[in-house]
Order: sequence, then structure tokens, then C-alpha cells
Amino acid sequence: MIREKVSRLGFLRPDFLLFICLFALFVSVVALHRISQTHKVYLAFHFVMMLWPLGQFAVRTTDFPDFQLFYLNLSFVALSLLGPGWLIFVLFLTQRSHQLRSWRLGVCLAPALVCVASVVWNPGHAFLKPVDGMYDQREYGTLFWLLTLVQFAYFFYALINMFQAIRTVRTSNERKQLATTLVGMFVLTLFAAIDLMVNVLLSDWLPIIPGLMSLGILLSDICFVVAIYRYGMFDILSMAQRDLFHHIAIGIVVVDENGKVLEVNRGAAPFFRLSKGDRFEMEKYLSPLQMQGEVNEFLYRYRHHPGERMRTEITLGESGRHVSIQISPVLDHVRQAIGRVITFHDVTELRKLVDEMNRKNEALHERNLELIAIQEELFRVNQKLEQMAVTDSLTGCYNRRFLMNQLEHEVLLNARHRVPFSVFLFDIDYFKQINDRYGHVIGDEVIRATSDAVRSQLRRTDIFARYGGEEFTVYLPHTNRQQAEVLAQRIMQAVSDNVVQAGEERVSITISMGIVSEEQDALYIDNVKEYLRELFSRADAALYIAKNEGRNRVVYAQSG
Repeated sequence: MIREKVSRLGFLRPDFLLFICLFALFVSVVALHRISQTHKVYLAFHFVMMLWPLGQFAVRTTDFPDFQLFYLNLSFVALSLLGPGWLIFVLFLTQRSHQLRSWRLGVCLAPALVCVASVVWNPGHAFLKPVDGMYDQREYGTLFWLLTLVQFAYFFYALINMFQAIRTVRTSNERKQLATTLVGMFVLTLFAAIDLMVNVLLSDWLPIIPGLMSLGILLSDICFVVAIYRYGMFDILSMAQRDLFHHIAIGIVVVDENGKVLEVNRGAAPFFRLSKGDRFEMEKYLSPLQMQGEVNEFLYRYRHHPGERMRTEITLGESGRHVSIQISPVLDHVRQAIGRVITFHDVTELRKLVDEMNRKNEALHERNLELIAIQEELFRVNQKLEQMAVTDSLTGCYNRRFLMNQLEHEVLLNARHRVPFSVFLFDIDYFKQINDRYGHVIGDEVIRATSDAVRSQLRRTDIFARYGGEEFTVYLPHTNRQQAEVLAQRIMQAVSDNVVQAGEERVSITISMGIVSEEQDALYIDNVKEYLRELFSRADAALYIAKNEGRNRVVYAQSG
């Protein structure tokens, strides 16, 4: 038997404070996040974790052995459930909750339930034994070490699942989520091992350090909450995508390279009965069906060309329903197929309409040709109108309305992915004098020539727009201040090298420019329209300074 000795005051404060911290984290997650199924699993797991420091604190608040035993049982029952709670949370987090079918869930919980029974029953004090009739000092027996072994086994099994998931995720954000959670697992296990070593095994030689296990629980839970808040473990967009996936009328099945079903939505129910983890065999599915087209060729391509997009149409038995099957490969970063998305779309009504149209095709053939010609003309006109709606008629560059619409989308993406960008705002120096002296025809030519000179220095990804009158703006994505400075000097030089002929006179052109560069590590935007107004206000202020300092120069805006 190994004896644990603790100081009453030394053990009381840390566990109570750590319980309060865990409770605060619990409340924050409930208050600030939409409750999904994965949330519910996490919150249940969090609740179990809170019971350990609560029980350890409460056992020091009473001198009645029965109450002390009750609080200790509460702590160790929570500890018994920590392992399966950990494993179930990891399976939900790594999208492997399909492994928790009824019998597998029973197998998963069985060792923990045995531990719970040993804690509550405590036969012959084989789990723990009071010292001098009080449980504030106690000795641990064989069943305690069985519980410890079971918890470490749960840890290693959860660890295997985490490493497998990290190898298969395709985005850095998902990888960071899992890595942060993995750190939390290691932190909790480390503190549990230290607590076991210092406060149990070496308690006769080392002083008791209170709250070690509780501190490990708190630190690991902080890791989980960081993963939730920072990396969007349960973000609303993913929930919306999952809701859309399950409620869309089209049947969708996601399989891996071996045909194992990774996900299947409700829309697939009319076509077949499959669940996660089953194997989908296209040959077996198509064998009793009447194919539209060449079945052998389709199956050959399906077997031997996993990276190819495919489509075919089938007729479902006696019902005569027509179903379109489309297959899209899922490729990794080296363009290797790692799975497929297979969609099933009931096109019976569409097929009936097509057949009806085919029967009337002879009589309407000429009319259809006329309509097609009209549609093509309308398409061309619409294209022209769309082009006119977003471009400036004089210079051919984009107009202000298009620029602002694009920027509302672009700056949000830049802020989300921490991408630097810059904005130029410039106008033509002494343009009013040019108009007054040479007339509006030459003035328009100056504007055109300036825009051509600027456009010649820009990249394909830059957005060049006429902001108004002789004022222009350029949006430069993926451009920090140093890069913007180089490009600004090239533009200034290109404009100054450009000359417009006004009869026998040559009109030289210069511009004044204000520049804003955004390259913070983290940029938070609550109202994108207000942010853009402030951004261009800064650029305009810089342009104003450039004009007041003598024109034909570049001025950088102050940081926002």
C-alpha cells in the first residue's frame, strides 16, 4: 500500500481556484458559441474535468468521513470517465464519430465503467483506505493502479487517433486545431504523471504539492479553448456547410481511395442505404441497372482513372426514374486522388422535358435557330453592358463603383488570411491649367495617356480604377510597403516620360500620389464600408500633403 499525505490548507486553495477557472471557461464556451453536437461532447467532457478539483477541494471542507468518502468518490469517478471522455471528444473532433456505434461505444466505455464500479464499491479497501478513520490521509490499493493503467491506455489510443487525423487533414488551420488539442492532451498526461509520482509514489520522501492534477486539467482545457477561439474548431461556416450538405436534395457520398464511405447525406437515401464506414462498390451498384450509354467504358474509367471527372445516367428499375451520376476526384497537394465525391441527381422531370422537346423539335427547329441567334445577340449586348457598367468609358479602366465592390470582398480576405496590400491614390498635377489652356479634348487625351502609362507598369492582379475626374486609384494585393515604393517610383517615372502633343506644343505630365500600405499581423474589420472610407481618407490626406509639398511626389499615409 502507498500512502498519500496532504496539508489541509495547502490542498484547499489551489484546487478551489482551479475549479473556479475551469468553471469560468465552461461558462465562456456556453455563452459565446452555438451549441452543436461536437460542442455538447466537449461540454460534457469539460464538466467531467471540473469534478476532479471540486471533489479534491470539498474533501477538505468537512471532518465527517462519510462526506469525505463521497467527495473522493466524486473525484475518482470523474477521473475514471476522463479517459473515455477524452477519446470520444477526439473522435468527434477528428470527424470519426461514426466509430462510436452502439457496440463500439459499449466497448469504449466498459473499462471506465469497471473503474467507476471499483471506486464506488471499493471492495476490502482495495481502491483506497482511510488513515485513522479519516480520508484526508489515505492509502491507495491495487484497484487505484488499475484505474491509472486504464486512463493511460485511453490516452495512448486517443493519441493514435490524433496522429492519424493530423496526417490526413489538408489545411493548415485544421492542422493547428489538432496540434493545439494534442498539446492539451500531453499537458494533462504530464501533470497527471507528475502528481502520481510526487504526491503518491514519493510522498514519504518529497513534500506534497497540492493541485498538480487540477492545474494540468486547467492548462489542457485552456489549450482546447484556444483551439476553439483561435482556429475556429466549431466555426459557424463549417456548421452551415454541414447543414447544407445534409439537407440538399441531391444525394452526395464522399469515399476514400478504397471506396470506404467517409460521409453520406440524407439526399442519398432514395438511391441506396449506406452509412459511414461502409464500402461503396460502383460495379455492384450499377450491375442490376439499365445504363444510358456504355457501362463497360464508364466502369473502366472509374476503376483505372481515379483522378478523372466522370458523368453517366442510369434508369432505376421499374420506376423508370432517371438519375444522373457525377464523380469528382478529391486531390491532395501533389494532385494525387485521395477520394471521390459522388453525386446522385434525380433528372426524371428534366428527361421528360427533354423527350417532349425532342418530339417537337422538327416543327420548332427554325424558330429555335432564330431564338438562339437572338440569345447570342442578347448575350453579347449583356456582356457589353456589363463591361460598360464596371469600366470608365474614357480610359477603359475600372470605375469607382466596381473598385469599391471588389475592395469590400478583397480586404476581408486579406484581413482573414493576413495578406498585406497597398492602395495608390493619385491625380494629375495642374490638370485644370491644362484644360484651360489646351481645351477639354487635350485634357481627355492627357487623362487617357496617363492611364495608359500607369497601366503599363501594373501587374495582372492589380485593380486600376478612375476615382473621379483626373483622380485615379490602384489596389495592389500581396504588396507590402517596400514593394509599393518600388512600383510607385516606376509609375511616377512612366508618367513623367509620357508626353501629349497639343498642336506644336508638347504637354508634360506629372502626378502626385498618396499611398496606404496595410501589413499588420492581425487586421480586424467590423464594418468593411467604414474601414474603406477611413482607408481612402488616409490616402487622400497623403495625396493632399504631396500636392502641398510641391506635387510630382509620393507621400505615405500615417498608420491607421
